[in-house]
Amino acid sequence: MGNTAIGVDLGGTRIKALAIDESGNVLHQHYLPTLDGDDSVWKNAVAEAVRQVQEKTGGNESIIGISAPGLPNTENSAIAFMPGRLQGLENFIWSDFLKSRTFVLNDAISAMLAEARYGAAKGKRNVAMLTLGTGVGGALLIEGKPYQGAFNKAGHLGHMVIDSSGDRDITGIPGSLEDAIGNCTIEARTYGRFQSTSLLLEAFRQGDQFAAEVWLTSVKKLAIGLASLTNILSPEMIILGGGITEAGADLFGPLETYMGIYEWRAGGHKTEIVKAQFGDLSGAVGAACYAMETAMNI
Repeated sequence: MGNTAIGVDLGGTRIKALAIDESGNVLHQHYLPTLDGDDSVWKNAVAEAVRQVQEKTGGNESIIGISAPGLPNTENSAIAFMPGRLQGLENFIWSDFLKSRTFVLNDAISAMLAEARYGAAKGKRNVAMLTLGTGVGGALLIEGKPYQGAFNKAGHLGHMVIDSSGDRDITGIPGSLEDAIGNCTIEARTYGRFQSTSLLLEAFRQGDQFAAEVWLTSVKKLAIGLASLTNILSPEMIILGGGITEAGADLFGPLETYMGIYEWRAGGHKTEIVKAQFGDLSGAVGAACYAMETAMNI
C-alpha cells in the first residue's frame, strides 16, 4: 500500500471512511449511516466502512485513524470520556476490534490537523481552529503538533468565558463563547423568534434591526474571544470552520471590524483569520494523517 492510511469520521448521523496518501490525496471514500443507538450496529458499520476502503486499496494491514467526539485516552487508543452519545464508545479499543493498528483522536483536533497539513494552514506551526456550528469546538496546533494537553482536554475553545454574568454552559462555565454564537442558544438569544442561525441571518440581510443587533453582538463576542486567544497563544493563524462560517462576508466582514478594535497588534502584527478549506471530510482526513504520522514515529 505504500504510505497510505485510512481515516474514519464517526459522526452522529454518518460514518465517513477514506484512504489518503502521504500528500493528502483522497484515494477512496465510503459512507454509511451511523444509526446511533445499538452500539453493535454502528461499530459494525465502522468495520464495514473500513473493509470497503481496504478492499479498494488492496490490503488489510492498514493504519487507521478514527475521528470521534469526546476525549481520547493518553495512548489515543480509545475515547475515554463521551457522555450522552454513542453508548459503548467509551474505552472501546478499536485496534482489537478492527484487527489493525488504530489511533483515536478528538474530531475537532482531526479537522484542525487536516487544515494544518493539507489545507488553509499548510506550512504553519502555531494555529488555533474553531468550529462554529451547533456548539463551538476547537483545536490547537503548537510547534507543528496537535496539542491535547493533560487529560487530552485541550482545545475546548468554545468554553472560554465571554460574560461572567451569563448562564453556565454544559461544562459549568458562565457566559461561554459557545453560548454567545453557537446554534444551540439561538432561540434563547432571540427570545424564541428564530430557530436557527440561518434564519437569523436571512432576517439580518433583509434589514431586520433586531436580527442585526443579535447577530452583530454574537460576532462582537466572537472577536473578543479570538482577541483573547491571540494574547494567550499568539498563533500565526486562526481557522474558522463549521456551518456558521457559510455566512461568508456577513461573518468575516464585521469580525474584521471588531478584531481591529480588540486585537492587540503589537508591532503591527495582525493574526490572519481564514475560513477552513475542508468540508465534511476534514475529520476523516485529519484522523488518517494523525495515524500515518504517529505510526511513523513509533
